[in-house]
Amino acid sequence: MKKINLFAATALSVVMATGANAATIGYLSSNFDDNFLTLMREAAKAHTEERGHTFQIEDAREDVGTQLSQVQNFIASGVDALVVTAVSAAATPQMTKMANAAGIPIVYVNRMPADSASLGGTSTFVGSNETWSGTLAAFELCNLAGGAGNAVMLQGILSNEAAITRSKDFEEVLALSMCNGITLEAVEVGSWQRSKGNDIVSNWLSSGMEIDIVFANNDEMGLGAVQAFKNAGISMDDVLIGSVDATADALASMAAGELDVTVFQNAAGQATGGIDAAIAAINGESLPNAITIPFELVTPDNMADYMGAN
Repeated sequence: MKKINLFAATALSVVMATGANAATIGYLSSNFDDNFLTLMREAAKAHTEERGHTFQIEDAREDVGTQLSQVQNFIASGVDALVVTAVSAAATPQMTKMANAAGIPIVYVNRMPADSASLGGTSTFVGSNETWSGTLAAFELCNLAGGAGNAVMLQGILSNEAAITRSKDFEEVLALSMCNGITLEAVEVGSWQRSKGNDIVSNWLSSGMEIDIVFANNDEMGLGAVQAFKNAGISMDDVLIGSVDATADALASMAAGELDVTVFQNAAGQATGGIDAAIAAINGESLPNAITIPFELVTPDNMADYMGAN
C-alpha cells in the first residue's frame, strides 16, 4: 500500500538491517488501554518475533515514575535495546541518559521526546510530525463548516507532545482569515479516552452550549463526542466531528455518517520502524536523528483506502 511504501522509502537502511543473533527488546508502552497504542504494541511484538528476537513489554499506565522504574528494570535485566512510547516528553532526557550510560540503544516511538534534537547514533525517534495531524483535520473541518460556527476541542494528556501540538494546530488554523467565523467556545482535557470525551461533550450540551464543530485530539475522544450527540438526540448531520488516528472504530463511524474527518497515523509503520531501528542499533548501525512517517487526511471520499490499515 501507498502508506507502507512511503515508510519503506524513508527508512530503507533501517528496515534492511538484520541480526545474526537473537536479541531481547524491552518495549515500554505508556498505556495498554489506549486503542492506538494497543495496535502499535501488537505490531511491534509480531514484528520482533518475525525477525527472530525476544519481546518483553511493560505498561506504565500513564505514570512517569512507573515508566522510569521500568526503564531501570529493563536495563538491569540486560535487554539489548529499549523501545519507548513515553508517558511524558519531559522525562525522556533522563531515560536517554540511563540507556546511554548502560550502552543500550533506545528508540522512542509515536510520542516525540523532549531531547529529540540531540538523538542519533544509538538513539532515535520514529513517528510522525504532529504539526500536520491537527492542521490537516482543522483545515478540512473549516472547509466543511464554511469557515463559520461554534467549535469545541477535546485535548489529550497535556504532558504528551501530540496533545500540545495538535491543539496548537487547531487554534492556528482557526486564526486564519478563511476560518475567522469559527469561535472556539470551550476546551477541555479528555485524556485520550472515549468515556471522558462522551462525558465532557454531554456536560457541554446539558449546559445549553450550541456546538457545530468538535475537534478531538484523537479518535477515541471523537467517538465519545459522537455518542454524546446521539444520546442527546442531535442528528449527526447537524454537527462536524474531526479527530486523529484513523482507527477501525473511527472508520466504521465515518462509514455510518457520524465522524466527518480523521487523519491516518500509521500504527504498524511506527511500531515496526521502531523495532527495526532498535535491531539496527544492536547490530552496530548508526541511527538517524529521526525517522518520519507522514500523516494522511481521511474523509468519506477516500476512507476505503484505509480500511484495515490500523
